[in-house]
Amino acid sequence: MTRRVRVAVVGTGEWWGREHARVFAARDDVELCAIVGRTAEKTERRATEFATRPYVDLDEMLDEQVPDLVSLCLPNEGHYDTTLRVIEAGFPLLVEKPLVFDLEEADSLLAEAASRELFFAINFNHRYARPVQMAHDAIASGTLGPISFATWRFGGESGTSAHPHANLIETQCHGFDMLEHLCGPIESVSAHMHDPSGHAFSTMAVALTFESGAVGALVGSYDSSYAYPETHYLEVNGALGRVQVVDTVKRFTHSTAGDETRQVWEAGYFNDRDRDFDHMFESHLDDLLVALREGDDPPIHARAGRRALFLADACIRSFDEGRRVTV
Repeated sequence: MTRRVRVAVVGTGEWWGREHARVFAARDDVELCAIVGRTAEKTERRATEFATRPYVDLDEMLDEQVPDLVSLCLPNEGHYDTTLRVIEAGFPLLVEKPLVFDLEEADSLLAEAASRELFFAINFNHRYARPVQMAHDAIASGTLGPISFATWRFGGESGTSAHPHANLIETQCHGFDMLEHLCGPIESVSAHMHDPSGHAFSTMAVALTFESGAVGALVGSYDSSYAYPETHYLEVNGALGRVQVVDTVKRFTHSTAGDETRQVWEAGYFNDRDRDFDHMFESHLDDLLVALREGDDPPIHARAGRRALFLADACIRSFDEGRRVTV
């Protein structure tokens, strides 16, 4: 694929829907060939903003534009049907997290895509934050030694999803993905949850055991605020050192056991790119588009979305049954 990659964006949301359109439209190696939305007026406005073609009929767009990649950014609980239609039509695709809210639906999507040998990526963009990549490199190099424990904390406000475990599935999926990305597979979970509103378990604490024997903790909440400093915190502690990530893109710290000094990275005065949350998506696309052109698997396959949902489901079973669940 030597020409520009033709990408169609499905979804016109004011934040991530627009972000998908903006990021693809800004790339020299991409032609944003279409935007698909539910209402003609909003879709026309978004398409005009990015100088592309509006559609309110997905099948019509696929027939007319024949994109090389379909990028889906839809309301969190509305992923399954549209994603399945794109897969059944045979188009490579990138989806936003969460993959879906139901494991049977996740398995259906993955099976249908596999039967067509489709490129099927998910945007776990936190992996591409500069501090997270530095943490990954430090762990992979062995400078931390054997990992003893890891901590993930992420709190903010609720979105529009009505699912009683929305925070666990649609937001803490980043936590499950990140902890396994850095520390290896999780072996068991033991979950405690709080329902302050009476209709959703919006705050939870999960004790984890990794296959390596290390332990961990995940704390997530929609009863907090994204405005708080250090609303996100990640720590991985090993026998020889410790790494910390604050607010995903804000700060990375590497400490060595017994040393009262530490190495700290924060984006410099002119380095707006690495302090920009949206840049994580841009960096993910750098790798994703190379893989698409070369016929390789995506850098983050949709199977990672199924894995995060599987771990969330195990947490729900743990809480419901009052026991530790081995995964």
